[in-house]
Amino acid sequence: MSWQPAQEPRAAPGVGTALEMVIVPRMRDLGGFEVRRVLPAGERRMVGPFIFFDQMGPVTLKAGSGIDVRPHPHIGLATVTYLFEGELQHRDSLGSVQMIRPGDINWMTAGRGIVHSERTPEALRMAPSRLFGIQVWVALPRAQEEAAPSFVHHGGGTMPVLDGKGVRIRLMIGSLSGARSPVATLSPMVYADATLAPGSRLVVPAEHPERALYVVEGVIDISGRSFGVSQLLVLRRGVDVAVTASEGARILVLGGEPVDGPRHIWWNFVSSSSGRIAQAKADWKAGRFPQVPGETEFTPLPE
Repeated sequence: MSWQPAQEPRAAPGVGTALEMVIVPRMRDLGGFEVRRVLPAGERRMVGPFIFFDQMGPVTLKAGSGIDVRPHPHIGLATVTYLFEGELQHRDSLGSVQMIRPGDINWMTAGRGIVHSERTPEALRMAPSRLFGIQVWVALPRAQEEAAPSFVHHGGGTMPVLDGKGVRIRLMIGSLSGARSPVATLSPMVYADATLAPGSRLVVPAEHPERALYVVEGVIDISGRSFGVSQLLVLRRGVDVAVTASEGARILVLGGEPVDGPRHIWWNFVSSSSGRIAQAKADWKAGRFPQVPGETEFTPLPE
């Protein structure tokens, strides 16, 4: 698919800068494996429907070891694990067993409740292996928070690709510049993987109310300021934002329509109702969630 970015960004009246804020992630230890926790942040809880954003790696896992995210529950959200390097095996309480490889999209709707695990495949544990990726959670609209759980896999080759003047964009989820991903969503959004060649220029259109850029590799420039890896740049509403990369870069574009009201988030649970989260806590502690076939471990409820 061919794509030509706009010639110049539009500045909304009264807006003097392209950026609303810059979020630097904090490190979190997930039982021996550290991640960079980007969202939720103290200064910004969500961008569009995206309520959670973790960066995994880049890391080299030692031979004989791997990532073991034991079975754990979710409600009220959809999860997406997107890899740049490595592989993970997904299992869930619906009976889904799916390998996640770079470029793939696995959209898991938790709805009223699902349990899943993600582990390094046994074959990769024979030797050192790399892992680098992002996990995001998308908050569901209130009317869909108690929907039936589901899991859908889309291979990386099924995603639309937008090419133009040194910029290549893989549209993973939602819509951008007239293109649309095959991944079905429950609210308008965008999640895209953009690679910028040295000296190229990308204009991020203001078609979604809330948008942010996450720098995966390299350095980008916006309005004369430079930003490096692992920074989330929240863009101002209504402004087309020009991004340049003198040495080349890779960024993620994410955002969309804000959700219909505030959301509570506790551990792996998201809901518009604090009472619903309390019920999910009680259900997990009492063993009332479904089990993942083939798994014997589980993640205890935090105290």
